[in-house]
Amino acid sequence: MTPNFPDSFNLADYFLYDRLNEGLGDRVAVRYGDRRYSYGAVAVRAARLGAYLQGVGLRPEERVYIVLPDTPPFAWGIFATWTAGGVLAMGNPAAPPDDLKYVVDYIQAAVLITTARVAAKLVAPKGRSYRAVILVPETATGEDPEQPVAIPEALRGADFPVVAMTDAIAKAPTLPRPEVHRDDMACWLFTSGSTGKPKAAMHCHRDFAFNTEVYARRTIGYRRDDVTVSVPRLFFGYATGTNLWFPFAVGATTALFSEPATAESLARAIEMYRPTVITNIPTMIGKLLAERPDLGLKGVRFQLSAGEALPPTLLKQALDTYGTDIYDGIGSAEMFHIYCTNRPGDIKPGSLGRVVEGYELKVLPADAEGPGAEEVKPGDTGVLWVKGESVSLGYYRDRASSWKTFHGHWCRTGDLFSKDAEGYLWFQGRADDLFKVNGRWVAPQEVEECLLQHPAVAACVVVPFAIDGLTKPKAFVVLKPGAHGDAEALQAHVRERRSPHKCPRVVKFVDDLPRNDRGKVDRKKAQLL
Repeated sequence: MTPNFPDSFNLADYFLYDRLNEGLGDRVAVRYGDRRYSYGAVAVRAARLGAYLQGVGLRPEERVYIVLPDTPPFAWGIFATWTAGGVLAMGNPAAPPDDLKYVVDYIQAAVLITTARVAAKLVAPKGRSYRAVILVPETATGEDPEQPVAIPEALRGADFPVVAMTDAIAKAPTLPRPEVHRDDMACWLFTSGSTGKPKAAMHCHRDFAFNTEVYARRTIGYRRDDVTVSVPRLFFGYATGTNLWFPFAVGATTALFSEPATAESLARAIEMYRPTVITNIPTMIGKLLAERPDLGLKGVRFQLSAGEALPPTLLKQALDTYGTDIYDGIGSAEMFHIYCTNRPGDIKPGSLGRVVEGYELKVLPADAEGPGAEEVKPGDTGVLWVKGESVSLGYYRDRASSWKTFHGHWCRTGDLFSKDAEGYLWFQGRADDLFKVNGRWVAPQEVEECLLQHPAVAACVVVPFAIDGLTKPKAFVVLKPGAHGDAEALQAHVRERRSPHKCPRVVKFVDDLPRNDRGKVDRKKAQLL
């Protein structure tokens, strides 16, 4: 049954304030080291910060740009934005300042919530005007995230208020909350920028609640007794959902750590919080296997994987080592979150599972101009189209790209898939990742999966390169600890299992693979190595 939401509908209520009405005000909502924040405590901070935003003149649907590490103020900044009727946008505090400045100007951010260090690099005190710039301290996990923040010298005397979040909360006026419609703008999620500058996919309040109901509650089964930990950082919609909104929707607990996600920092978080749900990505699964095969995952009900394909070889190694189910799935900024996934009691290794109830999927020919085209035959490769009520309204200030991607309820993903007779999806790469060798197509993921089956390989990426004017495959390989780098042995391994034209002409050994800020392998950067 399709979820229905009333006309008057605010995600701040759906994810946070409704928990108080359910009597969960004293329940732990956020853990940060030894610090614990109840739903009541989060609600007080969010409500008062939301009132401050209204008090400085934030208008309905103006954008609030949150650029923070994974600390508790990220949570109340999100809910404060919706409380005030604003539109949430999120950025990576480790991104280059020019990238952040581009987004600030692109979305015309009215409020910036960030650290003093980022603000000093990002904000000019004169010229562009903000309703406010709100500062949050940078803290190691467990330190006080509400300690005093010094205003950077460069921002003193700015044309707009520059204030610590704790001061903003303390000075908040008492104002009535604005009325919010379920189809008002709620959040702009950014594409990964793999084909240029990132685009903002514009989403309404109902979009996020819809996916929460059909995916998080009905398909995966988040529970009130869950404790969640995430490898991707909160600014990434995949993690915002799995490690904040989904647990909040059921009254569970999100556990945060502010340090960059590494095998060691993740291991510390797991040992500290004893989570029941881990949001992961294939890259980190591989690193854990290489660096922490001894890590105990007792009590973990399941791990989630998305963002890039989870090779069957890696899945089997993880299952054999940790004994914890991994539900691999696919989602996108355009649809907010995961719409096709493996799930409890239904895992087909190598596939991305079956459609989430409430969505509809089609695999259409690459030249299909609309969702009415005839599907390709089971097992054949085509472009994935998805239909569902979490679909974006379009890309901000990009009608041309919007017309190519969005067709009413339908979204053309640009991902290549085949679908078997049972409805399981099999990822075949991005349409723009394929390249021809000797006139025949090469799907890099197929060669990468073959390389991962070699006992010496921990991670790899395959890209095209030119030699004597001809395109050939080139592999960058990260070796497992103690393994010897033998390029000829790896080439022979591929040649024995795949067509000769798919064999890497060059194998280069590297310490790590280039990645974007979401943890995905950056194939464009790899081609430049």
